[in-house]
Amino acid sequence: MFLDAIKFQESVFALPFAYIGMTLADVHTGGDGFPGWRTFAWITVAMVSARTVGMSANRVIDRHIDAKNPRSAQRHIPQGLLSAAEMTTLAVVAFGIFLFAAYQLNMLAFVLAPVAAAYLVFYPYTKRFTWTANLLLGWALAISPSAAWIGVNGSLSLEPVLLSLAVALWAGSFDILYHTQDFEFQRENGLHSVAARFGVVNAFRIARTMDVLAVTVLVVLWAWINLTNSMDLGWPFLAACGVASCILWYKYRLVSPTDLSRMGMAFGRINAYVSTTMLIGTILAIYL
Repeated sequence: MFLDAIKFQESVFALPFAYIGMTLADVHTGGDGFPGWRTFAWITVAMVSARTVGMSANRVIDRHIDAKNPRSAQRHIPQGLLSAAEMTTLAVVAFGIFLFAAYQLNMLAFVLAPVAAAYLVFYPYTKRFTWTANLLLGWALAISPSAAWIGVNGSLSLEPVLLSLAVALWAGSFDILYHTQDFEFQRENGLHSVAARFGVVNAFRIARTMDVLAVTVLVVLWAWINLTNSMDLGWPFLAACGVASCILWYKYRLVSPTDLSRMGMAFGRINAYVSTTMLIGTILAIYL
Protein backbone atom coordinates (compact mmCIF):
# COMPACT_ATOMS: atom_id res chain seq x y z
CA MET A 1 0.00 0.00 0.00
CA PHE A 2 2.84 2.39 0.83
CA LEU A 3 4.48 1.70 -2.54
CA ASP A 4 1.25 2.44 -4.36
CA ALA A 5 0.73 5.63 -2.37
CA ILE A 6 4.07 7.07 -3.47
CA LYS A 7 3.81 5.61 -7.01
CA PHE A 8 7.00 3.64 -6.48
CA GLN A 9 6.95 2.41 -10.07
CA GLU A 10 7.61 5.95 -11.28
CA SER A 11 11.14 5.72 -9.89
CA VAL A 12 11.99 4.50 -13.39
CA PHE A 13 11.67 8.10 -14.62
CA ALA A 14 14.73 9.45 -12.84
CA LEU A 15 16.80 6.32 -12.16
CA PRO A 16 18.11 5.93 -15.75
CA PHE A 17 19.45 9.49 -15.68
CA ALA A 18 21.08 8.77 -12.32
CA TYR A 19 22.75 5.74 -13.90
CA ILE A 20 23.88 7.92 -16.82
CA GLY A 21 25.54 10.27 -14.34
CA MET A 22 27.11 7.29 -12.57
CA THR A 23 28.39 5.80 -15.84
CA LEU A 24 29.87 9.04 -17.17
CA ALA A 25 31.47 9.80 -13.80
CA ASP A 26 33.24 6.44 -13.79
CA VAL A 27 34.53 6.91 -17.35
CA HIS A 28 35.61 10.46 -16.46
CA THR A 29 37.83 9.09 -13.72
CA GLY A 30 39.39 6.45 -15.97
CA GLY A 31 37.00 3.57 -15.32
CA ASP A 32 35.11 1.42 -17.78
CA GLY A 33 31.71 2.95 -17.07
CA PHE A 34 30.70 0.70 -14.17
CA PRO A 35 31.98 1.74 -10.73
CA GLY A 36 31.31 -1.66 -9.16
CA TRP A 37 28.30 -3.34 -7.62
CA ARG A 38 28.77 -1.73 -4.23
CA THR A 39 28.63 1.83 -5.61
CA PHE A 40 25.83 0.90 -7.99
CA ALA A 41 23.78 -0.53 -5.13
CA TRP A 42 24.24 2.44 -2.82
CA ILE A 43 23.44 4.92 -5.59
CA THR A 44 20.26 2.99 -6.31
CA VAL A 45 19.30 2.92 -2.63
CA ALA A 46 20.06 6.63 -2.29
CA MET A 47 17.98 7.60 -5.32
CA VAL A 48 14.96 5.45 -4.41
CA SER A 49 14.99 6.51 -0.76
CA ALA A 50 15.36 10.20 -1.68
CA ARG A 51 12.38 9.94 -4.01
CA THR A 52 10.44 8.21 -1.24
CA VAL A 53 11.19 11.15 1.07
CA GLY A 54 9.91 13.60 -1.52
CA MET A 55 6.77 11.69 -2.48
CA SER A 56 5.83 10.86 1.11
CA ALA A 57 6.24 14.49 2.14
CA ASN A 58 4.23 15.57 -0.89
CA ARG A 59 1.34 13.32 0.06
CA VAL A 60 1.30 14.67 3.62
CA ILE A 61 1.75 18.34 2.73
CA ASP A 62 -0.85 18.29 -0.05
CA ARG A 63 -3.39 16.01 1.65
CA HIS A 64 -6.04 18.72 2.05
CA ILE A 65 -5.58 19.92 -1.54
CA ASP A 66 -5.73 16.32 -2.78
CA ALA A 67 -8.99 15.76 -0.90
CA LYS A 68 -10.65 18.68 -2.73
CA ASN A 69 -9.27 17.89 -6.18
CA PRO A 70 -11.44 15.32 -8.05
CA ARG A 71 -8.36 13.96 -9.83
CA SER A 72 -6.48 13.21 -6.61
CA ALA A 73 -9.31 12.59 -4.15
CA GLN A 74 -8.81 8.83 -4.47
CA ARG A 75 -5.29 8.96 -3.07
CA HIS A 76 -4.58 7.02 0.09
CA ILE A 77 -4.63 9.77 2.72
CA PRO A 78 -7.85 11.47 1.50
CA GLN A 79 -9.50 8.03 1.37
CA GLY A 80 -8.34 7.16 4.88
CA LEU A 81 -6.35 4.15 3.70
CA LEU A 82 -3.19 5.65 5.21
CA SER A 83 -2.80 8.38 7.80
CA ALA A 84 -0.62 11.45 7.63
CA ALA A 85 1.33 10.07 10.60
CA GLU A 86 2.05 6.83 8.75
CA MET A 87 3.26 8.65 5.65
CA THR A 88 5.39 10.95 7.81
CA THR A 89 6.95 7.89 9.43
CA LEU A 90 7.73 6.51 5.98
CA ALA A 91 9.40 9.79 5.04
CA VAL A 92 11.52 9.79 8.21
CA VAL A 93 12.62 6.17 7.71
CA ALA A 94 13.41 6.86 4.04
CA PHE A 95 15.44 9.91 5.05
CA GLY A 96 17.50 7.80 7.43
CA ILE A 97 18.16 5.25 4.68
CA PHE A 98 19.05 8.07 2.29
CA LEU A 99 21.61 9.51 4.71
CA PHE A 100 23.14 6.10 5.34
CA ALA A 101 23.39 5.35 1.62
CA ALA A 102 25.03 8.72 0.96
CA TYR A 103 27.50 8.09 3.80
CA GLN A 104 28.44 4.77 2.22
CA LEU A 105 29.36 6.59 -1.00
CA ASN A 106 31.55 9.48 0.16
CA MET A 107 31.66 12.48 2.49
CA LEU A 108 30.51 15.07 -0.06
CA ALA A 109 27.45 12.96 -0.89
CA PHE A 110 26.71 12.66 2.84
CA VAL A 111 27.07 16.40 3.47
CA LEU A 112 24.83 17.33 0.54
CA ALA A 113 22.16 14.69 1.22
CA PRO A 114 20.21 16.79 3.77
CA VAL A 115 20.23 19.73 1.33
CA ALA A 116 18.73 17.54 -1.39
CA ALA A 117 16.14 16.14 1.02
CA ALA A 118 15.20 19.64 2.21
CA TYR A 119 14.57 20.70 -1.38
CA LEU A 120 12.39 17.65 -2.02
CA VAL A 121 10.31 18.46 1.06
CA PHE A 122 10.12 22.18 0.21
CA TYR A 123 8.95 21.70 -3.38
CA PRO A 124 5.27 20.82 -2.64
CA TYR A 125 4.78 24.20 -0.97
CA THR A 126 5.76 26.14 -4.10
CA LYS A 127 2.43 25.62 -5.87
CA ARG A 128 0.94 27.82 -3.16
CA PHE A 129 2.85 30.93 -4.20
CA THR A 130 4.57 30.65 -7.61
CA TRP A 131 3.73 29.44 -11.12
CA THR A 132 7.34 28.23 -11.43
CA ALA A 133 6.38 25.25 -9.25
CA ASN A 134 6.46 23.01 -12.35
CA LEU A 135 9.99 24.15 -13.15
CA LEU A 136 11.09 23.58 -9.58
CA LEU A 137 9.76 20.02 -9.80
CA GLY A 138 12.06 19.58 -12.79
CA TRP A 139 15.03 20.52 -10.65
CA ALA A 140 13.93 18.04 -7.98
CA LEU A 141 14.41 15.22 -10.49
CA ALA A 142 17.50 16.90 -11.91
CA ILE A 143 19.32 16.31 -8.64
CA SER A 144 19.73 12.62 -9.52
CA PRO A 145 22.43 12.66 -12.27
CA SER A 146 24.66 15.15 -10.47
CA ALA A 147 24.15 13.31 -7.18
CA ALA A 148 25.15 10.03 -8.82
CA TRP A 149 28.24 11.70 -10.30
CA ILE A 150 29.20 12.93 -6.84
CA GLY A 151 28.49 9.48 -5.46
CA VAL A 152 31.10 7.99 -7.78
CA ASN A 153 33.99 10.45 -7.53
CA GLY A 154 33.16 12.88 -4.71
CA SER A 155 33.30 16.01 -6.87
CA LEU A 156 31.29 17.92 -9.47
CA SER A 157 32.10 19.27 -12.93
CA LEU A 158 30.34 20.77 -15.94
CA GLU A 159 29.28 17.45 -17.47
CA PRO A 160 26.80 16.42 -14.74
CA VAL A 161 25.53 20.00 -14.49
CA LEU A 162 24.63 19.92 -18.20
CA LEU A 163 23.00 16.53 -17.72
CA SER A 164 21.01 17.85 -14.77
CA LEU A 165 19.93 20.88 -16.81
CA ALA A 166 18.59 18.59 -19.53
CA VAL A 167 16.69 16.55 -16.93
CA ALA A 168 15.28 19.72 -15.33
CA LEU A 169 13.93 20.89 -18.69
CA TRP A 170 12.51 17.46 -19.59
CA ALA A 171 10.95 16.82 -16.17
CA GLY A 172 9.63 20.37 -15.88
CA SER A 173 8.02 19.96 -19.28
CA PHE A 174 6.07 16.85 -18.39
CA ASP A 175 5.03 18.35 -15.05
CA ILE A 176 3.64 21.38 -16.89
CA LEU A 177 1.61 19.08 -19.15
CA TYR A 178 0.45 16.85 -16.31
CA HIS A 179 -0.96 19.76 -14.34
CA THR A 180 -2.94 21.13 -17.25
CA GLN A 181 -5.49 18.58 -15.98
CA ASP A 182 -5.87 20.71 -12.85
CA PHE A 183 -6.13 24.05 -14.67
CA GLU A 184 -9.61 25.00 -13.47
CA PHE A 185 -9.18 23.53 -9.98
CA GLN A 186 -5.96 25.48 -9.44
CA ARG A 187 -7.47 28.78 -10.52
CA GLU A 188 -10.52 28.25 -8.34
CA ASN A 189 -8.40 27.41 -5.28
CA GLY A 190 -5.62 29.98 -5.63
CA LEU A 191 -2.94 27.47 -6.61
CA HIS A 192 -0.18 28.16 -9.09
CA SER A 193 1.22 26.45 -12.16
CA VAL A 194 2.32 27.37 -15.67
CA ALA A 195 -1.13 26.42 -16.99
CA ALA A 196 -2.95 28.42 -14.31
CA ARG A 197 -0.77 31.44 -15.06
CA PHE A 198 -0.57 31.36 -18.86
CA GLY A 199 -3.41 29.08 -19.96
CA VAL A 200 -3.41 25.53 -21.28
CA VAL A 201 -2.49 26.39 -24.88
CA ASN A 202 0.53 28.43 -23.82
CA ALA A 203 1.48 25.74 -21.29
CA PHE A 204 1.75 23.27 -24.16
CA ARG A 205 3.91 25.72 -26.12
CA ILE A 206 6.21 26.23 -23.17
CA ALA A 207 6.45 22.47 -22.58
CA ARG A 208 7.37 21.85 -26.24
CA THR A 209 10.06 24.51 -26.07
CA MET A 210 11.49 22.95 -22.93
CA ASP A 211 11.57 19.50 -24.55
CA VAL A 212 13.48 20.93 -27.53
CA LEU A 213 15.90 22.65 -25.18
CA ALA A 214 16.35 19.42 -23.17
CA VAL A 215 17.46 17.48 -26.24
CA THR A 216 19.62 20.42 -27.34
CA VAL A 217 21.42 20.42 -23.99
CA LEU A 218 22.05 16.68 -24.32
CA VAL A 219 23.64 17.28 -27.73
CA VAL A 220 25.72 20.10 -26.21
CA LEU A 221 26.82 17.70 -23.48
CA TRP A 222 27.93 15.17 -26.12
CA ALA A 223 29.84 17.87 -28.02
CA TRP A 224 31.48 19.23 -24.88
CA ILE A 225 32.65 15.80 -23.77
CA ASN A 226 34.17 15.02 -27.15
CA LEU A 227 35.68 18.44 -27.81
CA THR A 228 37.36 18.59 -24.41
CA ASN A 229 38.41 14.92 -24.55
CA SER A 230 37.12 14.50 -20.99
CA MET A 231 35.99 11.03 -22.10
CA ASP A 232 35.08 9.10 -25.24
CA LEU A 233 31.36 9.26 -25.93
CA GLY A 234 30.46 7.77 -29.30
CA TRP A 235 27.68 8.22 -31.86
CA PRO A 236 25.06 6.04 -30.09
CA PHE A 237 24.53 8.86 -27.60
CA LEU A 238 23.56 11.18 -30.46
CA ALA A 239 21.38 8.46 -31.93
CA ALA A 240 19.62 8.14 -28.58
CA CYS A 241 19.00 11.90 -28.61
CA GLY A 242 17.33 11.45 -31.99
CA VAL A 243 15.16 8.59 -30.78
CA ALA A 244 14.24 10.53 -27.62
CA SER A 245 13.23 13.46 -29.82
CA CYS A 246 10.87 11.21 -31.77
CA ILE A 247 9.37 9.85 -28.55
CA LEU A 248 8.81 13.37 -27.25
CA TRP A 249 7.23 14.36 -30.56
CA TYR A 250 4.86 11.39 -30.24
CA LYS A 251 3.88 12.61 -26.78
CA TYR A 252 2.30 15.65 -28.39
CA ARG A 253 0.36 13.36 -30.71
CA LEU A 254 -1.14 11.66 -27.68
CA VAL A 255 -2.25 14.80 -25.86
CA SER A 256 -3.21 18.31 -26.90
CA PRO A 257 -4.77 21.36 -25.25
CA THR A 258 -8.18 20.08 -26.33
CA ASP A 259 -7.64 16.38 -25.54
CA LEU A 260 -6.01 15.36 -22.27
CA SER A 261 -7.66 11.94 -22.12
CA ARG A 262 -4.42 10.04 -22.76
CA MET A 263 -2.32 12.00 -20.28
CA GLY A 264 -1.71 8.86 -18.22
CA MET A 265 0.08 7.15 -21.10
CA ALA A 266 1.91 10.33 -22.09
CA PHE A 267 3.08 10.82 -18.51
CA GLY A 268 3.89 7.21 -17.64
CA ARG A 269 5.17 5.30 -20.63
CA ILE A 270 6.65 8.17 -22.62
CA ASN A 271 8.80 9.45 -19.77
CA ALA A 272 10.10 5.95 -19.05
CA TYR A 273 10.91 5.46 -22.74
CA VAL A 274 12.86 8.73 -22.91
CA SER A 275 15.06 8.11 -19.87
CA THR A 276 15.63 4.44 -20.73
CA THR A 277 16.54 5.33 -24.33
CA MET A 278 19.17 7.80 -23.14
CA LEU A 279 20.64 5.24 -20.72
CA ILE A 280 20.91 2.61 -23.45
CA GLY A 281 22.47 5.15 -25.80
CA THR A 282 25.02 6.14 -23.17
CA ILE A 283 26.03 2.56 -22.46
CA LEU A 284 26.38 1.76 -26.17
CA ALA A 285 28.31 5.00 -26.75
CA ILE A 286 30.89 3.93 -24.18
CA TYR A 287 31.24 0.28 -25.00
CA LEU A 288 30.97 0.23 -28.80
